[in-house]
Parts: sequence; C-alpha cells; structure tokens
Amino acid sequence: MARPLRFEYPGAIYHVMARGDGGKAIFIGQDAPLLFLHRLGEVCRSHGWRVHAWTLMRNHFHLLLETPEPNLVSGMHLLLGAFSQAWNRLHSRRGHVFQGRYKSVPVAGASAGDASQFKVVADYIHLNAARAGLAGGEHGKLAAYRWSSLPAYRSGKAPEWLVFDRVLAAHQLATDARGRRAYADYLEARAAENGGKFPPEASAALQRGWYLGDEGFRDRLLDLVEKGSRALRKAGSHSGMAVAAHGEREAERWVAAGICELELCDEEGNLLPARKGDPRKVALATLLRTHTAISNAWLAKRLAMGHDRSVSRLIRQGADRNEVTKWRQRLEQMLLCED
Repeated sequence: MARPLRFEYPGAIYHVMARGDGGKAIFIGQDAPLLFLHRLGEVCRSHGWRVHAWTLMRNHFHLLLETPEPNLVSGMHLLLGAFSQAWNRLHSRRGHVFQGRYKSVPVAGASAGDASQFKVVADYIHLNAARAGLAGGEHGKLAAYRWSSLPAYRSGKAPEWLVFDRVLAAHQLATDARGRRAYADYLEARAAENGGKFPPEASAALQRGWYLGDEGFRDRLLDLVEKGSRALRKAGSHSGMAVAAHGEREAERWVAAGICELELCDEEGNLLPARKGDPRKVALATLLRTHTAISNAWLAKRLAMGHDRSVSRLIRQGADRNEVTKWRQRLEQMLLCED
C-alpha cells in the first residue's frame, strides 16, 4: 500500500494524528498525558514548533501544529520515539506504542487567505471530548476536560509553545482575554447543542483527506510534488493521494492538448463522440500509460473507452496497428517536445 508523502516546507501547518497500537489505551491516568505534554514541549523548544490546538483522548491524540522550519519528520520522530520509550518503561513492557505511521495533513493557515479549514480543524480537535461523551452539554463543561488546549484558551494560562492568536483571528475574534472567552463559550454552545458533531462530509474530509484548504492551497502542494523538492520528499516516503492527484492534473493537461491535436474536441475543448477503439483514442491512451502514472480506470472514464479492462486490451492490440502508431508518434512529437 502506498505511503503518504510528508510535506515539509517553512511555515507549514498540519493536523497530526496517531492512534494506539491495535487501538489500545495510551493516555490513561495522568502520568502518560503529562509525559506526552512534557515531550511535546521539549520538541517545540528544540524545533521551534507552535501548537494552536491539541487534545489527548484515551487511545489517540490530535495536534494542530505549525513548523516555522521544514522539520516535521525529525520532530515527530523525536516526540513519538522518546514518548514510546518512556511509556514502555512506565508500564514495564516492550513493543510498539502507536499504530503504524502517524498521519499529518497539511492545513491552509489564516495567513494564506483561507482560514476556514484552519478553524474547522481547531474546533474539531477541541470538540473531540464532546463527541466521545466525556465533557460538554449534559456531561459538564467542555473546558473542564483536562487533556486539551481549551482550558488554556479559557484561562489564558499556557506553556510558551501554545499560541492562541491564529485560532482567534480565524474566528474573527479579538486576540485578548475577551476573545479567548468568546471562543470557549462558542465551543461550549456547540457541545451542548449537538455533542460537537460535524457534518458527515466535513468529518470525512478531516479524517481521510490529504490536504485541507482551497484549490489554490492544493495547487501549491501539487507544485511541490512536481518540482521534486528535497524539502518535500524524505527517505522512506512513497507516493500517496498527493502523487495520484498530481498525476491526474498532469494527465488532464496532456488529454486537453492531445484531443485537440487529434481533432477529437469541439470548439470548447470537450471530447467529441467516437468509438472506444478509435485509433486516435488508443494512441493517446497508450502515450498516457507510458509517460504518466494514471490508471486505466481514469483513462476509460476520461476518454470514453468503456471499462478499464477495455483500455488494457485496446492498448495491447494497438501496438501492432499502423494507424495507432502513426497517431502516437504525432502526439509524442507535440507533447514530449513541449515538456
């Protein structure tokens, strides 16, 4: 299975999550949570991290984390490694503490002109205890849940690595005591109203998306993939949804140019009707399969070539057809010379 890329660049913001190995409880009692926060503080000081929101649940944690320097991977390695060793000593055991790799999703920050996703993540993290039925509404005050950053927003008492201003600004609140209390009151009301639940589509994006932001933010991340930045790719990182999205964007560029060159498009650039085995379609599909990582399923849908198995068969048969070869060579001369 493909492992997701680790996006690293100056000023990056992430929604970071990790779950206990096999779903086991990690943050039980107060020793383990205090130990994790101590280690987090150490990494924040050594790596210059800023935390905008955090919560520790029984078997997982969430961070809304900013890295002024591109050092997410080294910092998380230090944080999880040091905590896991200490946790194992605390419980006289060995083995993995966390399940697989941690998840880190880039989030557009308030300064990027798209504060909506930034504040959604902050709210999602702070309302975690309400969704779990541990605090908020009929379960008491949400800010009474000790293992999140919300009590610090309410009181103003926080370690130097926890910063309030960007979350408050994203909510268009004053970055002072009045703004902090207003933010806490807003979350208390949400917890009491519906238990801190989010719409299904928002929850799905938060849990399964590879980025959180507008299309401009998405394009900036895809540009990092395209440029092959050393700051982006770390040893052991493999292609994931980001690379797939980049592949689709690149393939779409080739399709748009190719169907026009092959006279398969109307004046608006839309694909004209043609049989699925049209040699021009087969030539374009062959070129895309050779020079991009696009799937047969994508080609079948985009070029109206039937089932994805049909694409494989048509490409294989087209290798011996002179007409397909002629069109493919014409496309190669145009598209590959442009690149």
